[in-house]
Amino acid sequence: MTGADTPADLDAGASRSSDSAAETQKVPMGHSSAEQAANADAKNGFSGSSESTTLKPWWMRLFAHDFSAPLLLLLLSLLIFAPGQWTVPPLDRDEPRFSQASKQMLESGDYIDIRFQDQARHKKPVGIYWAQVAAAKLTGHDATAPIWVYRLPSLIAALLVVQLTYWFARAFASPSVALVAGLFVAAAIIVGVEARLAKTDAALFAAIVLAQGALARLWLKPDNRSYFGLAFLFWTALGLGVLVKGPVAPMVVGLTVLALMLLDRKAAWFKRAMPLFGVLWLAVIVLPWFIAITVATDGSFFQEAIGKDLLGKVGQGQEGHGAPPLTHLAVMFAVFWPLPAFALLSAGTIWREKSSPLVRYCVAWFIPSWVVFELVATKLPHYTMPLLPALVVPVAAALIDGAGSRAGSLAGRGLKWVAMMLLALPALALLGASLGGPAYLGDWPSPPGVVIIGLAAVLAVMAARKLRLDTPLAAIPAAVGSSLLVAIGFWGFVGPALQTIWVSPRLVTAISEASSCASPQVASSGFNEPSFIFLQGTDTQLIGPKENADFLAATRPDGEAGTARACRLSAVESQFEERFLQEAGKNGLVPVLLDRVQGLNINGGDRLDIGLYGLPEPVSGDPEALPVEDTPTMN
Repeated sequence: MTGADTPADLDAGASRSSDSAAETQKVPMGHSSAEQAANADAKNGFSGSSESTTLKPWWMRLFAHDFSAPLLLLLLSLLIFAPGQWTVPPLDRDEPRFSQASKQMLESGDYIDIRFQDQARHKKPVGIYWAQVAAAKLTGHDATAPIWVYRLPSLIAALLVVQLTYWFARAFASPSVALVAGLFVAAAIIVGVEARLAKTDAALFAAIVLAQGALARLWLKPDNRSYFGLAFLFWTALGLGVLVKGPVAPMVVGLTVLALMLLDRKAAWFKRAMPLFGVLWLAVIVLPWFIAITVATDGSFFQEAIGKDLLGKVGQGQEGHGAPPLTHLAVMFAVFWPLPAFALLSAGTIWREKSSPLVRYCVAWFIPSWVVFELVATKLPHYTMPLLPALVVPVAAALIDGAGSRAGSLAGRGLKWVAMMLLALPALALLGASLGGPAYLGDWPSPPGVVIIGLAAVLAVMAARKLRLDTPLAAIPAAVGSSLLVAIGFWGFVGPALQTIWVSPRLVTAISEASSCASPQVASSGFNEPSFIFLQGTDTQLIGPKENADFLAATRPDGEAGTARACRLSAVESQFEERFLQEAGKNGLVPVLLDRVQGLNINGGDRLDIGLYGLPEPVSGDPEALPVEDTPTMN
């Protein structure tokens, strides 16, 4: 290939000095020099022959430009990521753990230590908590902020990921390739999920893609002099990644650097990243908080975060999330949807161009980290999400080159039919789940949600038909449109309508309706989900049935027993109710059943039946005027 020395470098305004006629005639996959940027869309990516713009889909001719493409991606990302941000309750368990810890920072004013109620939460660094606290303050909220406020950093990070994917792709490729890559990232199911969860992974993803975009441009430079702007972006992104999720960002990016050095058989190019300056700047970013948390916790943060959380996930599956190697490969067909169908059709073209700089870089990004994630015992679907751009950009370049439009052989036709199923079946399965899932739970399906997901399934089938007609580029709008409708239908309607699984919000509502106090004190036995703590309040007690009976009998510190009766409520899951009532009887109490909340715990699938208990009010102002054991119970 003759174009290996002519990568695009739009940001720095530089290009390789070689500008021969041969380079002008042939541009390898995903490559164009800065001088060729104006006609990069006319290159098919491999053969060097010009491509008539009339052969391109209308949407590509209209939007595949450096001004319009980012705007389209921003609008589409907002449409995909926004549904459900305000209407979906906190999703147990990780999301409310993070948001509750941020909430307690706002309550206490302590922005160094991380706590969940009175327990230290020393699992991840402070980055996402600071971002959530900033979101609350910038939107004018305090510790009572609703869950959507704590989700804002993840939403913003997911929007940035799509833009940064476009920016990364432009280091190698034309706007057409970059636009297709951005569309696939925005449409990926896992990105939409993480955009709606108030936790670390969307922010980590953004930091990694920013670092990779800067690193790619440094790697493509023609000389070994320092490039301060790109180096500053690279090391800043790494520092932010460390503050968000510790060693994950340095691992992914570091393995990319090592793999590139091995592939190139040289390491001198990394001098462009100014490593001495970079390490010092990285230390400036991360050390102040690490020193502060070490002092505040006497070093216990690192014992918990590294010794238990990180190394524990490597050696064994934590919290029931263990799985064998190759699990991520199997799960990818669902969480990266709709990309896998197009990736399958592009595989041959990508293999043929394996020596091109784009493929070499993406292999260095994707393969080493994927192997690590497969070998780690604990596996969750979002672990491989930071590798998604390394897959979508080569696929996008291959599709622009015509991959999937010339499947004439028997094997090619077989791959095409497999790709069609990979594209259509997930949407059809989700349509079935939007009908059958509520019926199984005892809820009514959401009519708007079912209709919208039905339309999504129709679009997915239409996209699959385009694959059968050997026009995969024409299938992209329908596939992305299907993902958009899935997001609107599920997150906007089907998910919020599943009342059976939203136990915490319904229990909090029952407490509010049962108590005459503005802020009742609540203790729970048998229902300990973090979402309940976040919604009900930090001082909610999670205790056993005996302790709960004692709690109900206790008075406030000022001795106002009558007030205590009105403002203390006990939530008791059915398996603990008998013991609770026995212990209450020993205290001379007959608790009043005020309400019952039933549902399904999505963590484990257990059925829940929670009784809400209080004490009857005294007849007069004297709390002893009516012995509580003589008070009739409510049915």
